[in-house]
Amino acid sequence: MVNIQWYPGHMEKARRDMQDSLKAVDMIIEVRDARIPLASANPMLDQMAKDKPRLIVLSKADLADPDETEKWIKRLSGDNAMVLALDMQHDKSARKQVIDAAGKLTEARRNRMIARGIRPRAMRAMACGIPNSGKSTLINRIAGKNTAKTADKPGVTRSLTWIHADKTLDLLDTPGVLWPKFDDQKTGQYLAVTGAINEDILNLKEIAVFAADTVRSHYPQTLKDEYGIEEDTPSEKYLEMIAQKRRLLKENGIPDEERAAVVFLHELRRGALGRITLERCDEEAEDLQQ
Repeated sequence: MVNIQWYPGHMEKARRDMQDSLKAVDMIIEVRDARIPLASANPMLDQMAKDKPRLIVLSKADLADPDETEKWIKRLSGDNAMVLALDMQHDKSARKQVIDAAGKLTEARRNRMIARGIRPRAMRAMACGIPNSGKSTLINRIAGKNTAKTADKPGVTRSLTWIHADKTLDLLDTPGVLWPKFDDQKTGQYLAVTGAINEDILNLKEIAVFAADTVRSHYPQTLKDEYGIEEDTPSEKYLEMIAQKRRLLKENGIPDEERAAVVFLHELRRGALGRITLERCDEEAEDLQQ
């Protein structure tokens, strides 16, 4: 199993800045990837945020399996946490859903202000998430303008910025932050598959094979229809078959497995293979019980 770790210096600085800013916020808006709802959750946030109300936004819901997403919503919801699954690129109601949910989570705090004779101010939420989770897209959707920089690569946001999103909500935009060490290497692989880790440090062929194995275990017909990969196809043949199907050949006619890995990951990430959830709710629950 490939060993993946990526925690550049700017992430540690961002973590310290986030820790210092937590006392100034009323709640947390945590953006996760709906295709990997556990792997895209930063465990450091639990330590930092403690008892603050939390809105978990499962982003890129249009790319995830809707049945699995419903299971994850039920599992992740709690007394002090709400969960929304959103397609922030296309869902025009996303802004209202987030603002309404933030209002419900901070209602008790506003009521306490009123009871003390204080005019309620806009609630302050820290928006956070791993790199390339869709956090900046969420902020732009809520603010109604391109306030936060977005890109299809990790590490674009580098500093903390306050954004007036609505008369009832101010957002503190934070950089995408991972954590120093992945205790479970499967977590690192999931993050690599979805584009949360700088590809310069990755062996994309290994990541693509892991991704194809995962897809085949949950959606075997997809790989068969797209690339002719059967359920009994050896994993070492995946990239060769993908290269042949997509006509990715070197000058001598040999399948170009490096290009096949890049093309496969790109097709998977943008949803060309259908709505796929890599991290299954039932399987993860079984792992926790063991």
